[in-house]
This record gives sequence, structure tokens and C-alpha cells, in this order.
Amino acid sequence: MASPHSASSATFRIAVNGYGRIGRCFVRAIHEAGLADRLRVVAINEPADLASIAHLTRFDSTHGRFPGQVACHGGDTLILDGRPIAITHAVTPENPAWRTLAPDLLVECSGRYGERVQLQHFIDTGCLRLLLSNPGAHAHDVDATVVYGVTHDRLDPRARLVSAASCTTNAVIPVLALLQREFGLERVLLTTLHSAMNDQPLIDGYHHRELARTRSAMQSIIPVATGLARGVERLLPELAGRVEAKAIRVPTHNVSAIDMVLALKEDIAAGRINELLREAARDLYAGIVDWSDAPHASIDFNHDPHSAIVDGSQTRACGPRMVNLFVWFDNEWGFANRMTELARHWLESTAS
Repeated sequence: MASPHSASSATFRIAVNGYGRIGRCFVRAIHEAGLADRLRVVAINEPADLASIAHLTRFDSTHGRFPGQVACHGGDTLILDGRPIAITHAVTPENPAWRTLAPDLLVECSGRYGERVQLQHFIDTGCLRLLLSNPGAHAHDVDATVVYGVTHDRLDPRARLVSAASCTTNAVIPVLALLQREFGLERVLLTTLHSAMNDQPLIDGYHHRELARTRSAMQSIIPVATGLARGVERLLPELAGRVEAKAIRVPTHNVSAIDMVLALKEDIAAGRINELLREAARDLYAGIVDWSDAPHASIDFNHDPHSAIVDGSQTRACGPRMVNLFVWFDNEWGFANRMTELARHWLESTAS
């Protein structure tokens, strides 16, 4: 639906369903990017009570205090820097009065929905467009899966259901797409070292059907299942059947990394790989990918807005066609920033 405003001056109404780690980071990223008047958050649906919502907006153990004023009005309004946000507490997609709220875009951050039959409920109850913070269960469950900075220019403005993929997919796709284009990739093996998440208990407990996730998040390194290989093949179908991945949860609160073992189709030196990625960080992927060869620890990238930071000091070659790369990423903040940029791009494309 076209906006009566120009793309450069339009104000878009945003609603958020699910106000956990990614939902709060998404709202905060809008404010920190100075987009709160362009992307106006008008509604948040979250089962938690308003006092808890306001408190966890104001104070964040990982990203620090909210850089602005946080207040409540009555029992159903959160106020951020003077801008009111209606708060609802529904637990199913159909219950919030989306049609009454009239958002231009609903950002689904609960992580509970991935099948089209579930997502369609949001559209049927008044949402013009839905942006998912997780991959669709299958490619056909959404109209498009988009990694901003790599594939966003292919997004059809008429799409209704769009996935922003995942934080790990956003971290690896720019690097893999570039190397596939430049040299060709024979095989890809990805190992994600991911900080602990809230589907893990602090002490052993019955938190998950995947038994490894019933163990204490802060006492062990824990292998878990991952759909990263499927996500990569969804975005880069030319690599179908040539990607494998595994994931290991580590006892840190934020910032993750991906160890990439790549078999190339051409002979290439490690120095050339670093040169290519360093140049891409300055030009092709500026603001999306960064590059560094300093001696880093993961905490260095807390609240880093890039999708990935290539650690050039860890690049290794094993023979002429096998390379090992190490990529850091803030799994909360980097992904939330890509969602913000994707939301803006999508909405402005509908107004042009």
C-alpha cells in the first residue's frame, strides 16, 4: 500500500510482537539510529506487565541504560522520549487489535511462529506486512528471506511476509557470497560459538526437549542443534548440498563467533583473502561487515552494529585451496540493526 508521503519524509507506524531480547534491541536500535520519528513504534504486544516492560527497557545488563527517557502512563502506555506506545498483553496472534492500531509493519520478535498458516493470522487480523526475526520453517512459509546488505535489493515491495533470517545467517552470508563470487566454494563447514540464550537454564532443569539444553548454561560448553546450513542454502542456493554446520553454546552473555572452514575452487593465499575482506568492509559491505587484525576478545564487540567482524589475525590457509576464517558478531545488537535497516528499506520501497 503506497504512502501519501515521499520515501524521504514518510513516517511509518511500527508494531512489535514479543518484547524479549531482540524486540527490545530492535526498538532501542531505532532510537539510537535517530529513526524514532521515521519508524514510529506505536504498539508493543508482550504478555509481561507494563512495570516489567518499562524496567527492562530502561536497564539492560548487556547493552546498558536506554539512551533516553522511559516512563509509563496509566496501565497500558509505555513512553519513550515523549512518544507513547500502546501496550497489549495477548498470547495469540489473533488477539491484539492490529487493525485498530493500523501498523504499516508488524515486527514479530517472539520467535514462536515460523509456519505460514501461523503467520497468516497476523495478516488476517489487520497487519499490512510482517517482518520475522527468525527464519520461516520452510522457504515457502514466507514471501522472502532477506539478509540486509546482500539480498535486500531483490525484495519485492508487494511482499507481505518477510523473514530477516537469523543472526548467524546474517553473519556468514556476506562473507560466503563474496568468496563464492570471487573464487567459488566447493565445501563449507561452519561452527558457531554462540553465547548462552534464554532457552537454557541457569542450573540444570527441564527447559528443552533437546537434552543438552537442559544443562546449566553457565557451567558448560554445550553442543546444540542448528539450522544454519539450511539457512545458508536458502540464501545461496548454488551451495545446496555443500554446506554443513554445527553450533556450540558457550557460557558468555553476549557476542558470538563463527569458525568457517572453506574449500575453494581456486588456489588462493590467506593474505589475498584478508585483502579482499578488508576492502569489502570499506566499500561493498561498509556498515554491514567490519575487519580487524587486532588481538581481540569477544567482549570487544558487545553492542557492535555490524553483522560480522572478520578477525584477520585468525585467517589460516591449509594448502592452496582450504582457508579457515574467524568471524565475530554481536548476536543481539548486530541483528537488531539489520532488522531496523530492512524495515526501513522495505517500507520506503512501498512509498516510492
